[in-house]
Order: sequence, then C-alpha cells, then structure tokens
Amino acid sequence: MNSKLIPTAVINPDAPSDSLEAKQPDIDNGTAIHDKSGYFSQDYMAREWDDIWTRSWLLAGVVSDLPNTGDYFLFRIRHESFIISNTPDGVVAFYNVCPHRGSRLLSEERGNRKVFVCPFHSWSFTNGGALRSITDEETFKPEVVSHRPSLKRARCEVHAGLIFINMDDDAAPVSEEIGLPDGYLENYQIDQMKVVRHVRSEWCSNWKVGVEAFYESYHLHAVHPETRGVMSDLNVQYDLYPKGASRMIVPLGQPSPRFPDQTTVNEGLQFMLREAGVDPESFTGTALDVRSAIQQGKRERSLRLGLGYERFTDGQLSDSWATVIFPNIQIGCHPEAIFLMRFLPHDTDPQKFWYDTMTLMFPVDDPNYCPPAWMGLPENTDVTGRNRAPTESYLKDEDPGLGLVLGQDAAFLPSVQEGMSSKAFQGQLWGEQEQRLRHFHVELEKRLGIQQS
Repeated sequence: MNSKLIPTAVINPDAPSDSLEAKQPDIDNGTAIHDKSGYFSQDYMAREWDDIWTRSWLLAGVVSDLPNTGDYFLFRIRHESFIISNTPDGVVAFYNVCPHRGSRLLSEERGNRKVFVCPFHSWSFTNGGALRSITDEETFKPEVVSHRPSLKRARCEVHAGLIFINMDDDAAPVSEEIGLPDGYLENYQIDQMKVVRHVRSEWCSNWKVGVEAFYESYHLHAVHPETRGVMSDLNVQYDLYPKGASRMIVPLGQPSPRFPDQTTVNEGLQFMLREAGVDPESFTGTALDVRSAIQQGKRERSLRLGLGYERFTDGQLSDSWATVIFPNIQIGCHPEAIFLMRFLPHDTDPQKFWYDTMTLMFPVDDPNYCPPAWMGLPENTDVTGRNRAPTESYLKDEDPGLGLVLGQDAAFLPSVQEGMSSKAFQGQLWGEQEQRLRHFHVELEKRLGIQQS
C-alpha cells in the first residue's frame, strides 16, 4: 500500500509539453517556516491592504451577470465598494462613492440603471460615470464644481468571462498578471455559464487559513473521510505557475490509495456514474474502471447534446482542476460547472474572513446534467440559468448550507486559527502535498517586501 503514496503524481505522463494537462517543472520555494503573526495582527492586516488588496487584480464578478447595457452589480472588499457597470463602451468599474460628500451611490447589489442618483443630495451620473446634474448648481461657486466631478474609475478588465478590478492605476494588464497559460480558463467557456448559486458566509479564521485549506488535498482523509472511496487524494498532480498561480489535478471517480477496497463500485462511485449518464446497474467494471467510464459517458453526452467536449482532455472530464489566481481565488474547473471561491478579508477582524462562492453552470436541457456533488448545490436548485440566483449571506453562527464537504471545512477551521495562536506553535511545516501553500506564501511575502530566508 505505501508504494502507492505518490504526493507528486503526474496524471498523464504522455501529455505533450504544450498541453494544458502537462506537468509543470518543479519550483524550489525553499523550506522556510513562515512567521505566524500574519494570521492575527492588525498591523499585518493593514500591510496586506496596502500592498496586496489595493495593488492586485481582484475577481469582482462574471460577465454573465451583465447581459444588458445598464446592468450593474456591486463588489465589496473591506471598506471599499465598487459599481461594475455594463455601459455602451463596455464593462467599467467605479468606486461606489459620490464625489460631493462621499455617500454611497448604490446599495442594491444588482440592477439596471442608465443613471446613478446619489441618495444624499440627488446629484446624478451616467452609468458611464460622467456627471449628469448637480442639484441647485447655481448655489455653488463655480470654482468648486467647474472641474465637473465624475465618478472615480478603478482599473477593470475582462478575462475568460471573469471581471477583474484593480485599485492600482499603474498595474500591468490582468493577462500578464494572472499567471496561467494562454487558453487555460477560456477552454471552459465561463462567459457562457450562468450563476445558479451565490453564497457569502463569514468564517472564523484568517483568510489565509481558508486559502490554505483549499490549496491541498492532504487533509481529505482526515477531515473528509467520506471522500476516500471516490477521490484519489494521494495521486494528485501539483503545478506551480508564475505570479503565485497554481493548480492541483485531483482524480475523481476512483478510490484513494488509502481506501482498503479498490474493487467494489461503492455507492459514491455509482452516484458519479449516474451523474455522467452511465447506468451503474449495467456497469460491469471495478472501482478502478469508473473514472474512464465517466469520461466516456460524458463524451457520449457531448456528442448527443453538441457540447463540444472534444476540446477537453479525458482528465478534464472526470477530475477536479483546482486552479488558483493570486491572491485569493480558487476555481474548481469542470466542463459542466465551475465553482468560484473568493477568500475575502474581514472588514475589521484579522481572525475572520468572508468565503464567497459562486456555482456557474451551462444551461443544458438534460435532467442528468449537474455540477459535481462536492459543490454542495441544494436539491431543487434552479439550474436553467434563466434567473440569476440571489446572493445568500450568512454570519458566523448561521449555516450557509454549503453541503457536507464544505460544511466540514467551515466547522474545522476555527480550531486551526485558535491552535495557531498557542505559544507552543512556532509555524507551519509544509510537505510536498502542501507545495501550493508554500508557493502562495512566497509570492505573498515578496509583494509585502518581506525578506525571505
């Protein structure tokens, strides 16, 4: 059994070097134990705000949320709020601030407006940000408003159906900063997917504790023992890209090498077969044949429904390509659906964060067409894409209904945060199954200007 414990697996050794599936060359990020104070300190939180959050490309939302001219949604991070607006000139972002007295212009999370009217004194602006009218303008001295104050823009760019904003006017384009190979995200056609669930929940740990929990599969056997029969948590391919980007390819539809029964097609594997359109009752293979059967089942579905799955490798049809964009985005990439995770810093408390998730699906007319079960989509969710799902918001003591796996993480992370504060704990000891954590922290500390030993 121990010979199968391969923490640095290669999923497809025959993948061409220019394939999106190809194993990336190893990167030596050292062996340093990173300082734990960054998980508790208000000073460190302020430093991250100045050097990370205000100078990085942040995922504000998705283009499918702005189908019509005049559509907008709000994106908030700590005390900053942004209006993401679909204008005749394209998608733009404004600080949600009236230049008159600083009032928030909009409070409704999404809608359609050609004109933004400040609720404080009724100054109005076009949805392109230009000043439209000043109430009682004749009562102002001309020198006060002669510059025609417009809404202040933030950098805004669209990449692969995702909308990014940046508070740094001098930042390099998002295409240069994202760190992933050309075509990587475009392959999933996210721009054609619709949000079928959006959940924002408060978790009781630092945002980096959240990041770390989702950047490795090492904890699956302990925190999520139910996954051992259907996820190969040890045969995982880890890939490190520039700019702090990374991914892990987790094979689904086959038992973990830790699991004692490598033959029986257990209930979880039967469920996965059924999701792929394969009848488990007539399936004659063993547990080790399920992954390839899932791939074949999805290819047959694609041919029947014209889904174009020929653009995907076999592994993309069955496995989870958990893909990171620095500083705080992980995307669970699947042909049927993607699961966007944003780990957002809390407004005031370094020992809390906001876990913001969106499940996006292709609107396909097939009753068996669904996202992977690990995404925790509740039964009877409208997956047609005809109506944008409202954002569900939950505080720390409320159950966000994220499903078994994510619920286990939410319940467990507070104990990690508390344990790290112990005098006995000196800092994290990362193994090669946790190499994405080290890669993240090396990039984080580089941008914070922290000298690395």
